[in-house]
Amino acid sequence: QVQLVESGGGLVQAGGSLRLSCVGSGRPFSNYNMGWFRQAPGKEREFVAGIRWSGLDTLYTDSVKGRFTISRDNAKSTVYLQMNSLKPEDTAVYYCAAGRSGLGSTARLYDNWGQGTQVTVSS
Repeated sequence: QVQLVESGGGLVQAGGSLRLSCVGSGRPFSNYNMGWFRQAPGKEREFVAGIRWSGLDTLYTDSVKGRFTISRDNAKSTVYLQMNSLKPEDTAVYYCAAGRSGLGSTARLYDNWGQGTQVTVSS
């Protein structure tokens, strides 16, 4: 098991930027593929971005391509989500997730989850 703690959420105006961070502890962070998911009120949790344990491969959902960037620093046991050109529809609780079953957009590939951080984008 790896424990995950997200930070960096907040309130921002449309067009603004935020950077989310997720710090892992308990197991070697570099063993895990990492993902960011989000859940808006009344909606199902959806995949946002993922990064392989090596950092060499990334994956994004179409709605954030060109605006969000996922990265990781294994020496700091941290994964980041840089979010630019934010839109009101990006408002959600953002969750960090870790897994070793492969890189993908399916939630069941990730078996360790953080508690989430709220991102609110005002219009």
